[in-house]
Amino acid sequence: MSYDNTNSGMLARNDRKEKDTHPDFKGAINIDGKEYWLSAWTREGKPGGKMEGRKYFSLSVSPKEQAAPAPQKKATTFDQLEDDIPAW
Repeated sequence: MSYDNTNSGMLARNDRKEKDTHPDFKGAINIDGKEYWLSAWTREGKPGGKMEGRKYFSLSVSPKEQAAPAPQKKATTFDQLEDDIPAW
């Protein structure tokens, strides 16, 4: 029996954060069978706002795009080379 991760995801602390603009947490989420990257920043509500003084997560979701496979070079051996050297 395999694990069904549809409509679930995970977040972990971003140990590679180098700038304040980088997310505090990174992970992945599956929504209706499609895979997405998930990023989260820890925020605190501003004075006068609905979230005043309360901590919350600001989230960003972006699709995981599959990279095209790199083209493979054909191995060339001396036996595969054509003889273009003119005969004298």
